[in-house]
Amino acid sequence: MNSPEARLVAPAAKPRVIPRAEHTISRSHVSPNALRVLYRLKDGGFQAFLVGGCVRDLLLGMEPKDFDVATDALPDQVKRLFRNCRLVGRRFRLAHVFFGQEIIEVATFRAATAPSQGEEPLADADPEDGEAPELDEPELGSEAAGAAARGGPEAAGDTAELADEAGAGVGEAARDRAFARADRPPPGDDSERMFDHTGRILRDNVYGTIDEDVWRRDFTANSLYYNIADFSIWDYVGGVEDITARRLRLIGDPETRFREDPVRMLRAARFEAKLGFGIDPQTAEPIGRLRELLGGVPPARLFDEMLKLFLTGHGARSLEVLRRRGLLGQLLPNVDAYLAAHSGGLVERLLMKGLENTDARAVAGRPVTPTFLLALLLYGPIAQIIESMPPERWHEIAAIAEACERAVRQAQAHLTIPRRFSLGVTEMFSLQPRLEHPSGRRALRLLTHPRFRAAYDLLLLRSELGLASPEMAQWWTRVQEVPQEEQGSMADALVQKAGPRPERPRTGRRRRRGRRGPRAS
Repeated sequence: MNSPEARLVAPAAKPRVIPRAEHTISRSHVSPNALRVLYRLKDGGFQAFLVGGCVRDLLLGMEPKDFDVATDALPDQVKRLFRNCRLVGRRFRLAHVFFGQEIIEVATFRAATAPSQGEEPLADADPEDGEAPELDEPELGSEAAGAAARGGPEAAGDTAELADEAGAGVGEAARDRAFARADRPPPGDDSERMFDHTGRILRDNVYGTIDEDVWRRDFTANSLYYNIADFSIWDYVGGVEDITARRLRLIGDPETRFREDPVRMLRAARFEAKLGFGIDPQTAEPIGRLRELLGGVPPARLFDEMLKLFLTGHGARSLEVLRRRGLLGQLLPNVDAYLAAHSGGLVERLLMKGLENTDARAVAGRPVTPTFLLALLLYGPIAQIIESMPPERWHEIAAIAEACERAVRQAQAHLTIPRRFSLGVTEMFSLQPRLEHPSGRRALRLLTHPRFRAAYDLLLLRSELGLASPEMAQWWTRVQEVPQEEQGSMADALVQKAGPRPERPRTGRRRRRGRRGPRAS
């Protein structure tokens, strides 16, 4: 029987160096801007390596979304080498080198005392391979045939979550403030490495060597270094073998590593979904016991992780993995509860179809936004709240808006949802009755509504599953295709087909124009 120490994947004191002739990575597949950064660091007398998910993806024959660099140069030294550089991050000091829309993240090697077997490693919070989606304004959804939007770049890493301005739809300053509230050290504390009472790392800015830096990486597959000096791969943890076996293993003791950074549980689920890797049983075992630690992670960071899970081309698989691993309830408890109570129902089918459409759009390089994603995820909880109201209120705009706001508030118990996205969800749902029952030529004004496209996509998706009229979905598709002068004729024909609208019962009260002012005291 293996001893408890056998669970540890401890980095070797010296790496296995794989020469260029024995691996498949070619500089022709590396971003020219990343090569510029690597060569300038090398020419400046520093070590320079590609590191993390980009090395993994190149070995898998995949095209990396972005390239991360690790070096022995300190952040201030990197900044002196590059005029187009900005230092970012609160918990982890990083250098971002800007080339137009492309950002090359440069991280300094960090120290972590390499423990003997059985001792708990001290590690950093996963700087490599975080996928911060690019959030464009056009909505994603089920277009007439159901293609879906572009996932964003696989950004520089978990450390970039503190500074990536696109990731969660909030600015860097707002995100730093959110994280600082949870992670701010006590007054007067100037220590460089801090943990909270659960073992989660709050801050780690102790710089070291590459031999020490490997301890701050999370999974063996993400812990390979590509050396620009001789084009070799440095492997301290058997990462090449694990990539070949398509196996996901944590470096060090899994329970300790998950306690240091509970988000690693979500990263494990994301890589399982994205790469099709199997999670090593010893790595997977503590997840069920420790998943509640995600409740201590800043809500803004969890929102970032949700976007990485669902908006980067593998959302449908991510949902399946999150439910199987028991992690969906830590992100969206109201969604998890609804799906558990209505397993296999129409809403679950709608959600899966919508996520599949989103994945197709991501693969096709088309834009996405969290608004439509949230509408998909919250569809069940919103419908449940509406159906708890009297039936005569089900199609009232006010009732729909109230249900959306309540469902969003429930989700915000764990996630920070920026208001522009939650308002977009409310608008999308509030437009559904107006799309299903257009009122003559006035309905054509909806074509210029800022949320029309998102609401129309939701209508198409609902019609595919029998939750809305396919005829009306087809009418709205057709009315967008014809010249403007024909749109009026189509609206008139729709009114004639429907017949005269019933008169509203008169109440005997005159309508008041304008808003009623506050009563005098």
